[in-house]
Amino acid sequence: MAGILADLHVDAATLCAALLHDVIEDTAATRAEIAAQFGEEIAALVDAVTKLTQIRFETREQAQAAYFRKMMLAVAGDLRVMLIKLADRLHNMRTLGHLAPDKRRRIARETLEIYAPIANRLGMNQLSNEFEELGFAALYPLRSRVLEEALRRARGNRHDVVGKIEATLRQRLDQAGIRYRMESREKHLYSVYQKMRQDRIPLSEVYDVYALRIVVDTVDDCYRVLGMVHNTYKPLPNRFKDYIAIPKANGYQSLHTALFTPFGVPAEIQIRTDEMDRVANEGVAAHWSYKDPSGGGRPPQRAREWLQSLMELQRNAGDPQEFLDSVKVDLFPDEVYVFTPKGRILALPAGATAVDFAYAVHSDIGDHCVAVRIDRKLAPLSSALETGQTVEIITAKTATPHPSWLNFIVTGKARAAIRHFLKNIDRQKAIDLGRRLLEIELARLGTPMAQVPEAHIAGLLREFSARAMDDLLEDVGLGKRLAAVVATHLVNGTPQPLAERSSRSGFRRALRRVAPRWLVGQEGRSAPLAIKGTEGLVVSYGKCCRPIPGDPIRGYVSAGRGVVIHVDDCPSTAEFARQPDKWLDVEWQPASDARFPVDIRVEVVDQRGELATLAAAIADMDCNIANVQLHEKDGIHAVDDFTIEVRDRVHLARVMKRLRQLKSVRRIARKRG
Repeated sequence: MAGILADLHVDAATLCAALLHDVIEDTAATRAEIAAQFGEEIAALVDAVTKLTQIRFETREQAQAAYFRKMMLAVAGDLRVMLIKLADRLHNMRTLGHLAPDKRRRIARETLEIYAPIANRLGMNQLSNEFEELGFAALYPLRSRVLEEALRRARGNRHDVVGKIEATLRQRLDQAGIRYRMESREKHLYSVYQKMRQDRIPLSEVYDVYALRIVVDTVDDCYRVLGMVHNTYKPLPNRFKDYIAIPKANGYQSLHTALFTPFGVPAEIQIRTDEMDRVANEGVAAHWSYKDPSGGGRPPQRAREWLQSLMELQRNAGDPQEFLDSVKVDLFPDEVYVFTPKGRILALPAGATAVDFAYAVHSDIGDHCVAVRIDRKLAPLSSALETGQTVEIITAKTATPHPSWLNFIVTGKARAAIRHFLKNIDRQKAIDLGRRLLEIELARLGTPMAQVPEAHIAGLLREFSARAMDDLLEDVGLGKRLAAVVATHLVNGTPQPLAERSSRSGFRRALRRVAPRWLVGQEGRSAPLAIKGTEGLVVSYGKCCRPIPGDPIRGYVSAGRGVVIHVDDCPSTAEFARQPDKWLDVEWQPASDARFPVDIRVEVVDQRGELATLAAAIADMDCNIANVQLHEKDGIHAVDDFTIEVRDRVHLARVMKRLRQLKSVRRIARKRG
């Protein structure tokens, strides 16, 4: 790993941090010890990388998204953290063959989707190309082998053609007395694969598999060489690109042109200075090995601008997955270059619209845009922009983003800003609904909202860990909290200081405080839960476990269903274990004439009239049959599933004891789940 960074000519601190990047995680060494021995700068880099490796999540998708968000936040402080991370990932890719196939494919896909584009976005073409080659071979091994063999067969003829073109150009440059370095470049396997997929063309029509690169001393020499090249071979129309005058977003600079040749094969030529070549290969890493006094358009500056835009994305993104999706959009390599009315150049992804342009200029302009002039002509906001166009956005103070814009925008910044606005609208609607529901419950209790003491409101916010009343109202509106519980708490207030309360979850404490007297026993212990009339709380029973009086139970607060009662060891509640604030300690009301459904399974000898015998025995025990399902087991035995209604566990035990007394019954058990 350190060797990879050494090849990039990074500074000494980065190399030291790379060597020490696993020390905190894998040894007893601390950050303070590293700082004492190697300095605070190196310790900070090691600590940043270590924090990234210690993040754990529940699902792989969550992990990837949240990890990426954390990584971007760490990188925002120091770009070198990203360099260390990329080098670590490259080392992992080089040793990928030792892993299991599933894990190998997963890591390869992640590399192609995230790390290779990031390396490219930072101008680190060497790393990006190796990421793509290794990822392609690991993810699509058969396609990689087939395409490599096809390129090998086509290599002979094309290589000879490129050699003849190179000899001709060398002769012209030598005659002009220009200092230069010329080298041939073969297009990487994954790039060829991508071009064939995107353009839907066979390998025979990929003409830029081989290209010539001419490296000269100055920018003036670049344009002189370009003129000589075009005088030697005619250029192909619409294939010339001046990335020197208008660099790519990652800082890449070069002249690109494609030529007609007498050999029937077009030739691609790249012309750049030595500095541009270094930047093209090393990207942000070139900052440490090549100093540019002017600093204009340098990759570190552009990298920082990109990272700054990522920070804006993460502020507007609702969750890590949304942030990751937005960043993936911004990693597209193809770009268009358009002008503001004042002549400022903006680089946007290919396919970007006027709305994307508006948000690229400023978020406020995007939020309030109503129309656009493209080259002084009115056009729809959904118009796709083309390189060279001048775009003028028309705004209105009362205008707001429209949800339909999400159907045609392409930039992550625009998408995140629009989603953020729409979420805020939805939040306000939830707050308004929550306020109406709460006012209804308060009116039922005879205390309007205006008469609720401020101390009660403050206690409520502390109890539910809410920053403001609007946050609590939003939860009520979304069904995350019950209006009846919140209203009763507001009326009754906080009976004791926060420090004296039990360590139970906020919701459990709140329920105990707001419950009526008959719900709480003399000693503060939960009394039986009422089935009816519990201060507006809706109570239902889990169909998965069918709890009955006598079962140890718990209540789970479910949006839209109120309090759902489950047996304490119900398997279906395992997924709720990570939400302790929604669990309630409840007990059964001792005196109740209610009947509760319960499922039992009876295995019997299959004989005529057996079902009638079972039904009669159940009826004799003062028990009603709600449902029955018959299953044939092996021709001799049968399985009958009954849903019967009982008062409690004692009643159920008597019914089962009566059924066991029947000669035909082989086995009987209560069904769960």
